[in-house]
Amino acid sequence: MQTAFTRDQLARPDIAEADGILKTCVHYGFCTATCPTYVLFRDENDSPRGRIDLIRAMLERDGPPDAKTVHHLDRCLSCLSCVTTCAVKVDYAHLIDIARNHIEKTFRRPWSDRLLRGLLARTLPYPGRFLAALRLASLAQPFAGAMPGRRRGLLALAKARPARPGLLAPAAYPAQGERRLRVALLAGCAQQALDREVNAATIRVLQRHGCEVVVAAGAGCCGALPLHMGREVQAKSLAAATVAAWSGLLDRGLDAVVVNASGCGTTVKDYGHLLGTDPARRIGALARDVTEILAQLGLQATGGMKPYRVAYHDACSLQHGQRVTEPPRQLLRQAGFAVLDVPEKHFCCGSAGTYNLLQPDIADALGRRKAAHVEGVDPDIVAAGNLGCIVQIARFSAVPVVHTVELLDWATGGPEPGDVRSRPLREPAPVVATVETDATPAAPGGAPSGNPGFW
Repeated sequence: MQTAFTRDQLARPDIAEADGILKTCVHYGFCTATCPTYVLFRDENDSPRGRIDLIRAMLERDGPPDAKTVHHLDRCLSCLSCVTTCAVKVDYAHLIDIARNHIEKTFRRPWSDRLLRGLLARTLPYPGRFLAALRLASLAQPFAGAMPGRRRGLLALAKARPARPGLLAPAAYPAQGERRLRVALLAGCAQQALDREVNAATIRVLQRHGCEVVVAAGAGCCGALPLHMGREVQAKSLAAATVAAWSGLLDRGLDAVVVNASGCGTTVKDYGHLLGTDPARRIGALARDVTEILAQLGLQATGGMKPYRVAYHDACSLQHGQRVTEPPRQLLRQAGFAVLDVPEKHFCCGSAGTYNLLQPDIADALGRRKAAHVEGVDPDIVAAGNLGCIVQIARFSAVPVVHTVELLDWATGGPEPGDVRSRPLREPAPVVATVETDATPAAPGGAPSGNPGFW
């Protein structure tokens, strides 16, 4: 792609970075087939290729964008499926962040949008505030039907996940037996208020596998939520505070920074780019999803787990952002579960951080689509590595939806996850033993049957 930035524009680091990214796009269009909004609307402006053109024109004009441009860029989920699909690996993730930051600085949204986005930015990244907001929202449930769509989304979230006190205090949780690793855990922000059991299960299973787990004072929101709303200054401030909290642990020995919310993990791994400091780069290099750590250590399953059918949902930030796809499946199999892939596994469920609150109609359409695919494989349980996905899919599915780490904790001696315990599971079908042979039987038509997924 050709660009027409002036010399003065290119002197700005954000424009220089955008220029380099834009020039890598060759408009092949492979990205359109995997873009959820393009598949829904068939509008080129709602495809990655179209949005790249809109971003180029917006940044070249170097002023407030028109409402049409903002409309189509706002509808991007940042699912990054396009990045996985792209033949030339255009860095769309950073390009859309640059575009959102430009919009936030130069475009004046309608007052209702400013009010809602400001409320989310001042509430979600701070678990104490968010916990209080959930409690207040629960009082407004009787009036939910009379509220506009985006306000109803906030109330639906409060109804789906009632506030439960129990935010993690800074502490060190000792390893059980010989210490193998010393890790810092990102306690997170919204997740703490919505589901405290995810962190509890993470700490238990890591302790059980020989990890000392440190929850550091001052390590709060990773910055992902405000970053993807275009609030770069707030995102960097939150990220810098979290890096500072963890940097104090580095000199005393820190083997990894463990993250159990995949959207946060994608951001923490990118801290070197976001902040550009040496401590940020060191922290980013240490960041691991909890399933990466457990796969490294080797799961110590008790062996008594029934082979429940678990549909594994690939959170976009885990499969496209971090490229972590096999460790969760491998661990669930080792735990004794029968793991099922979900059709259209590359497709976003519609949660996407604050997206389901800011774009509720699109999010609902994607959520129903995902839930239909999940239920189509007839699972007993659904597992995912991101709480936003868990809440979103659970809105449209009757199947229990839990965090992957809760199932791994259960299989290694922990309690049965609450969402599983509250809904009786059917007795799983017995596993039929197979006899290994040297010869591979032929499939119909003479093709080998060793690749059943192809057939």
